[in-house]
Amino acid sequence: MSEKYLIFGATGSVGSNLAEQLKNSGYDPHLVARNENEVKTISDKLDCTYTVADVLEDGFIEKIKTDINDIKGIAYCIGSIDLKPLRMISEQDLNKCMKLNLYSAVEAIKGYQESLKKNKGSIVLFSTVAAQRGFTNHSIIASAKAAVEGLTVTLAAEFAPNIRVNCIAPSLTKSKIAEPMLKNTTIAEGIAKAHPLKRLGEGKDSAALAKFLITDESSWVTGQIIAVDGGRSKLS
Repeated sequence: MSEKYLIFGATGSVGSNLAEQLKNSGYDPHLVARNENEVKTISDKLDCTYTVADVLEDGFIEKIKTDINDIKGIAYCIGSIDLKPLRMISEQDLNKCMKLNLYSAVEAIKGYQESLKKNKGSIVLFSTVAAQRGFTNHSIIASAKAAVEGLTVTLAAEFAPNIRVNCIAPSLTKSKIAEPMLKNTTIAEGIAKAHPLKRLGEGKDSAALAKFLITDESSWVTGQIIAVDGGRSKLS
C-alpha cells in the first residue's frame, strides 16, 4: 500500500489543490474536511479516501484514525480570517481562533506522532504574512498564527531527525474564507496592488510549496517559515 498524506482542510483552496498535485505526482492523499458533500466530490474526482471531521469538535482525531492509522505526512491547511479592532475582541474570539489554528493542529500531530516517526515523515503547517507584518485589525489571527510559527520551530527541533516540520506563510489568497473581502472588485484590486507581484495568491501557489515540503523532495528542509506572499513581507 502506498504511503498516505493526511490533508486537513481538504475542501479549501490550498488543501484541494494540494490533494490534486499530490495525486497527479503519484502520491496518496487522504482528505479531511467537515463538509461531506464537498469532500466527497473532491474524493470522487481524485479517486482518494476521505474522512468527514470537524477539528473544532472533541475527539476528531479518533474519528480520523478509525479510517487511517499509518501516514507519511500531515498538511494542516486550515485557517481563518478574524478581523476586529482590539476593543471589540472577546476571549471567546481568541479561544476559537486558537482552537482552530493551533490547538487542533497540536492534537493532529500528537495523534500521528508515532506513525510519522516510524515513516520519517513530514508536517506542514500554515501561518500568515500578518504574523510578522503589522496589519490593522489582525490581532486575533496574527496572534494565533504567530503561535503556529513558534510551534513549527519548536517541533522541528524536538522531532529531529525523524520528523520534519515546516510552515508556509501566505498572503491573501483567493478562497472561500477570503470571499467576503474580495467580492468588492475595487478592494480586491487594491489588495492585489499592495503586493510587489501585483496579484492575489491562488491555492495552487501555496499548494506547490506544501507538496514539496510534505514529501521527500524536501528531505533536508526543516524548521522553516516560508512566505508565499507575492513579495509582500519583504518588498512592500
